Amino acid sequence: MQIFSVGGAVRDELLGLPVQDRDYVVVGASPREMLARGFRQVGKDFPVFLHPQSHEEYALARTERKTGHGHHGFAVDAAPTVTLVEDLARRDLTINAIARAADGELIDPYHGLDDLHARVLRHVGPAFGEDPVRVLRLARFAARFSDFRVAPETLVLMRGMVAAGEVDHLVSERVWQELAKGLMETQPSRMFEVLRQCGALARLLPELDALFGVPQRAECHPEVDSGVHVLLVVDLSAQRRCSLPVRWAALLHDLGKGATPAADLPRHPGHEARSVRLAGEVCARLRVPAACRDLALLVAHHHGDVHRALELAPAAVVRLLEGCDALRRPARFEQLLEACICDFHGRLGWLEVPYPAPVLLRGALAAVRSVDAAALAAGCRESALIAARVFAARVAAVEELLSGWPGAA
Repeated sequence: MQIFSVGGAVRDELLGLPVQDRDYVVVGASPREMLARGFRQVGKDFPVFLHPQSHEEYALARTERKTGHGHHGFAVDAAPTVTLVEDLARRDLTINAIARAADGELIDPYHGLDDLHARVLRHVGPAFGEDPVRVLRLARFAARFSDFRVAPETLVLMRGMVAAGEVDHLVSERVWQELAKGLMETQPSRMFEVLRQCGALARLLPELDALFGVPQRAECHPEVDSGVHVLLVVDLSAQRRCSLPVRWAALLHDLGKGATPAADLPRHPGHEARSVRLAGEVCARLRVPAACRDLALLVAHHHGDVHRALELAPAAVVRLLEGCDALRRPARFEQLLEACICDFHGRLGWLEVPYPAPVLLRGALAAVRSVDAAALAAGCRESALIAARVFAARVAAVEELLSGWPGAA
């Protein structure tokens, strides 16, 4: 029995990056032998075991044969006769197909070291085309390793997979998992650029794909269309280390612009309402978690109102805060503001442009929360008038705040 460190741990060590998890492949062993050594089997589709002390994953060397569509359509052979080279051949990218022996020797049959040095994402072999998840994984690696390029022959293979309908067999949950991971990488825009280059974006997120080529508003940079703008916004959310819900909301906030009638370009009237509808459809289709879905809908609905905060009358500001449920959910309201900051500055040359709206709205929220609604209710004899009295007090508090705010309505 021989044990080798494989995959991401070897790759990241060679790149000088911190190693998060280690995976091992075991050559020349059977499940019975692994169990006899105290390992605990956890894999259902193929034999994967947890080390009795470290609890790290050890997988038996295996080969895979395509038997159907999607990433589950495989027959697995994990016999003790399967070699390390055969196991590495089934892996996705050459940079992930490097193994390290116990004595430190590197085994690199598919020239992953050359591609690491050249900063290239290249598929190991034709087996890449048998698993559509690998299209998403490669795009995610492009977002993580932003200075790597996709090998031309790999891009051709991915286009063929899309044309053959392979990505259409991906289950929604897996698509969401990979998109969520890609959004949390250092340059998420590259994931969507790669997906667009191979045609997968039009299959998986047609609402986002429809934004490319749609002009932005006249005051924005003329060379940046709505699709490019969204990618700039998403990258800024990564630079600001925003949470996943904020990054997801940044991605979906302008979907309605892709459905704008040609006669209404480039002003996009009513795009917020269209964005809410389309964002809701995307979240339902991909079964997005509630926190990400709810913030995406909130940002799609209200980002224009936030941008216009200085133009709003005090009563409109209070209605905005109440409509966003900011008093009960201030943390989510802060996420809304964070997404709006990314949206505002996500334009070429706008990074240093002042954006006072979030500061004003934070102050307005503090002013509204200072109103003692309970005391007002207790002092009101007619219960039907309580809501109006509380609202009026909140408006007065915001009006006092805005009276000293330059440029406010």
